[in-house]
Amino acid sequence: MTGSRPPAIRRELGAFLRTRRERLTPDQVGLPSTGRRRTPGLRREEVAVLAGVGVTWYTWLEQGRAINASPQVLTAVGRALRLDETEKRHLERLAGVRSEAPAPPALDASLSAAYRPVLDKLDPYPACLQTSVFDVVAYNLSYRFLFTDMDRIPPAERNCALQFFTDADWRGRYVDDDIVATRMVARLRAVVGTDAGDTATTTIRELEQRSEEFSRLWDRHDVMPQHLETKRLNSPPVGLLRLNFVSADLAETGHRLTVMTPADETTSQRLVRLSEVNGRRSA
Repeated sequence: MTGSRPPAIRRELGAFLRTRRERLTPDQVGLPSTGRRRTPGLRREEVAVLAGVGVTWYTWLEQGRAINASPQVLTAVGRALRLDETEKRHLERLAGVRSEAPAPPALDASLSAAYRPVLDKLDPYPACLQTSVFDVVAYNLSYRFLFTDMDRIPPAERNCALQFFTDADWRGRYVDDDIVATRMVARLRAVVGTDAGDTATTTIRELEQRSEEFSRLWDRHDVMPQHLETKRLNSPPVGLLRLNFVSADLAETGHRLTVMTPADETTSQRLVRLSEVNGRRSA
């Protein structure tokens, strides 16, 4: 349980609880306001009372100390903090009471070759294989030129989050880039506490060093699972694209197949034209 978790994960758990506590007010949880507060949100003792746990125990939990927490107690804490279902699962992962699939293995040359025909058949729809932390390990021609020429990016830097927060041209393709930024960080945060979270450490540290915006969003501790989204992208050769980002987990590799399908007929026609342009660029 919590006490056996690595110190870094316990600190992550404490910081997550603190941010959830600070976003609540006494009125929201049915407690009387007791005048001006030095810090935002609820006090630790108020959360402890609402959850039916000891103040000292809850304080230690937020401080990242090596204490144990049962699933029942975590449920009570989550209820006191008004966590939604995604946040509850994140809390359980950080505390070590929710099992997760192991991190995906590296996609070796044989697996990459096996999936290449699948990705190519999806043209003119942009498609790629990703890890849970946005590392792009394989892609088709439509995806190659969607943001930039992926072939020119060193394999170690083919990470969507890294490119989004450090490359203005990549980010500029998104019409609603601020929304994309918050959701991308929240999805990365959802990986922390899982086995795959270890593989994200290097990318997250680099992003914190290279992007003040990422660091600020990371400190919010928002969490969001992968789900279907429609995003608007500007493509210089053909104009605005409205794309459904459809993802499916691949059980045999642990990776994620992401396909961008057209959300309207105009986008469908533009993807066909874009595929023709890409074919000439790659020739």
